[in-house]
Parts: sequence; C-alpha cells; structure tokens
Amino acid sequence: MAGLKKWIVSAAALLGLGAWLGAAATAQAQTFELGVIGFQFSSETHARVANAAAAAAKARGWNVTLLNSEGSLPKHAEQFDALIAKKVGAIIIAMGKPVEADAQFKAAKEAGIPVITVQSGSSMHALFDIQSNEYKVGSEAALYLLGELGYQGNIVTARFDLNAASRIRGKVLDAVLSENQSIKELGKFSMARTQSWRDDVRAGMQALLLQNQGKINGIWASFDGQAYIIDDLLRAQGIKKGQIPLVSIDGGKESYARIADPDSTFVATVAIPFEAMGKQAVDAVQAIVVEKKPKSSIASGPYLFTEAILVDKNNVKQFMQ
Repeated sequence: MAGLKKWIVSAAALLGLGAWLGAAATAQAQTFELGVIGFQFSSETHARVANAAAAAAKARGWNVTLLNSEGSLPKHAEQFDALIAKKVGAIIIAMGKPVEADAQFKAAKEAGIPVITVQSGSSMHALFDIQSNEYKVGSEAALYLLGELGYQGNIVTARFDLNAASRIRGKVLDAVLSENQSIKELGKFSMARTQSWRDDVRAGMQALLLQNQGKINGIWASFDGQAYIIDDLLRAQGIKKGQIPLVSIDGGKESYARIADPDSTFVATVAIPFEAMGKQAVDAVQAIVVEKKPKSSIASGPYLFTEAILVDKNNVKQFMQ
C-alpha cells in the first residue's frame, strides 16, 4: 500500500510538472512578436520614438525586433520585408516612408500584419499615423519667429521636403510668409541627403549664411537637428543670442539646453512628445491587435494626433527638470 501511495504521489508530481511545462510552452508560444523600425537613429527624434516603443513593448513582456534603417531607403525596405517574412504580430515604424515603401506596406497588409507609423504620413495600408498636428506646429513656429522680428526683416530657412512632417511645416511657413510681405526670405537650403544629413546641412547653411552675411534677421529650421548645426555656425561667427533668432521644431534635452544657454542663438522650439508617441503606438497594438478592439476606438481616421507645446525662455526650465 505504501508503494502504491508513493507511486500515486510521484505520478501526480509528474502530471503537475507536465502541466506546468505545457503552460510555459503555451505562454512562450503566445508571446507577442513586435517589429520596430526607426528610419535614421542618428536623428535623435527617430531614436526616441523607436526606443520608447521597444521599451514599452518589453515592459509588456513582448519580444521586440528593433531595427535602424540608417537613413537608407533600400535598407528600410529590406528590414520591412524581413519583419514580414518573420511573421511578427505587428510593426511600428518611426519616421518611415509610406510612399517610397508602399510595396512593403501593401505586403504587410496582405500578410495580415498591422502597421502603425509615427510621424511618417498616412498610408492606405497602415492602421494610422501617430503625429502632432503639423499644420498647427508649423504655424506656431512661423508666427513665433515673425513675432521675434516684429513682422519685418529678412530670414533664411533650412528645409527637409523628403519627410512629410518637415514638408508640411515648410508649406505652412510659406503660407504665413505670403500673408506677411514685410518678411522676405533671402534664401533657403533644402536638405537632400539622409545618411550624411549633418554634413549636408553644415555645408548648405554655411554657404547660405556667407552669401547673406549682414542681411539676415532671423532663421527658421524645419527640425531641431538642423537648428543645432546652424546654431554652431552662428556662434562661430560671433553671433549672440537675440541678434539672429533661430526657431525650430521637435524639442528634446539638447534643444532645451540651447534655449536656456545665454550664448546660443536658439530661442524657441515647438516640442513634440516623441517618447509618448512610441508608447502610444504600443498601447494601440495592445488594444487593436491583442485585445481585438476596433481601430475606430483608438483613431477615427488615418491620424492619431498628439499635442505639441511651444518652448522658449519663459517656460524652458519646466522642461529641463
């Protein structure tokens, strides 16, 4: 009888162990797989979104494949294709290229893999794009610069038309300038390269500043990364804060430090909550893909908008804390 009891206990233990192993295997098999692609990690904002999304997903216990396209469209397409082939549960793309990578967006949709983009522009094959209202953001930056100049004087601009958000900001600036004829745009630099964009901006803006030396009253940049380079160029020329106010868009630690720095020409930025956007994308995947809630419960159209805040000397200390 003692032997029978011992056998029963051993069998029960084995059954319990088998059930635990089976549950563990099932849980492992059900671990959600998320792919995250940032188009250009050397651009701080791309990295901020992608890293925040990856961190939020890992906090949920998901497996994350985090990729950096390094500003290369061919590499971006290859990475997109690789995630589709891997059959991940969903894909989040930071500052992607819906037009150039349309074939990949379509392939993901056909494979049943939901795609959410951040600051990329809309795609008919994606669920939606999480972004700030770039029309509002663009007008805030443009009007702030004009206010600094008293709505008269000469400006030069640094643009980036290959990105939807930056392109919209530039178009809004053009609309503002068309209604304010006392402000003249002396020249503009349009960033063309993505992999070596810093060198491109430095060379282009250096030439523009030299061509218009002594004539420039203010400078507008389409994103803060450009503004950092311009600020350094102006400082090297001995320009002091307030002499040629520099205004841009994006926000971040370096932006706030420069705005607070009395030796910097950078006076204001419209701060976009990039980390919050990355987390929003993961929360949306959880709701729509994992919990099977309708997309309309998160976003009613092709965009999910987040608020941006103008930061200047009056409130910059709040953002530096």
